Amino acid sequence: MMATERINDESAVKKQYATAANLNTRISIHDKYSTNKTGFGNWIFSHYEIEQGMKVLELGCGNGDMWEGRGQLIRSCALLVLSDFSEGMVETTRANVGVYDNAEYRVIDIQDIPYEDGSFDVVIANMMLYHVPDIDRGLREVRRVLRESGKFYCATYGEHGIVEYLAGLLGRYGVADKVNKAFTLQNGSEILGRHFPHVERLDYKDSLAVTNVDDMVDYIYSLSSMTSLSGVPREEIREVLSRNMRDGVLSVPKEYGMFIADFR
Repeated sequence: MMATERINDESAVKKQYATAANLNTRISIHDKYSTNKTGFGNWIFSHYEIEQGMKVLELGCGNGDMWEGRGQLIRSCALLVLSDFSEGMVETTRANVGVYDNAEYRVIDIQDIPYEDGSFDVVIANMMLYHVPDIDRGLREVRRVLRESGKFYCATYGEHGIVEYLAGLLGRYGVADKVNKAFTLQNGSEILGRHFPHVERLDYKDSLAVTNVDDMVDYIYSLSSMTSLSGVPREEIREVLSRNMRDGVLSVPKEYGMFIADFR
């Protein structure tokens, strides 16, 4: 990636995640219409091995919703650091999760983590590694601050999910599958394998069964990859989606999962 392209990409990401508004729009459609009722966040958490007295660092915590209602787990940690590169997201997380004596909220860039070697038992980076300009630098930092007995958890999407489906429906409007594929379920094992000797991939089976296409329209306009639709009337997009409903349901494929990396 050219330097100017990297700067532009970073600027777009910062703008997109400056507040939680767009992120909340995308989260809400998953909450309302996902066919797997476990919930992606609950599923991710079910794979965490966080024991009493551990030190945990989350990078890219977003709005912190995954930690809401988990006070017992938070208090069991010797230290929990919830961080994001966006100050707005960090403040939203602080408001959502609350104050704990052992919890810190910090603005952190994964490429320059301000902690000593081997500081954490668990490092988490969900749905964010594809945004990192120099992913190998970021993963070197993760490995550096992770103890030899520690684990790194990172969730991501696949290359054959929602955006690929929408691009197929809205291609005549100039919409293309421009999903950032810097770190996906398809290439994540190889990338992580450059830094960790053991990598496990886990897949989350799910889809969307959308009954109100207005919610899907909101979702579409929240995506930075859909900028070509800025001049297209929402009603026109709504009609396209409505024509693809069957028995009152728009079925949208999803492809999500996570990796667990360690030193064993």
